[in-house]
Amino acid sequence: MSTARTITDSRETNRGSRGAASPSPAGRPDDVHTTAAMREALLRVESEYGEMPGLSLTLAQAARLWGLDRGSCAILLTDLVERRVLKRAPNGTYLRR
Repeated sequence: MSTARTITDSRETNRGSRGAASPSPAGRPDDVHTTAAMREALLRVESEYGEMPGLSLTLAQAARLWGLDRGSCAILLTDLVERRVLKRAPNGTYLRR
């Protein structure tokens, strides 16, 4: 099963009777941000940027490379920017700080 499908399944499973995920203080669904699949993807992406310091990807390129849906990839990249692992260049690409 792909990581993207696992993340989607997790969102659907954790919604409960309300039909929507509970937003975190930052406005992101907690269940998406903390799933095992997302943590694994975060570690993989951070590791690959560490191994290839010149790596510079757009959101679409990153989603394709790591087999993630755009929404999950955006959350992942935003988290890495907020933790100051990556930065977003003026041209929209994500690269290592």
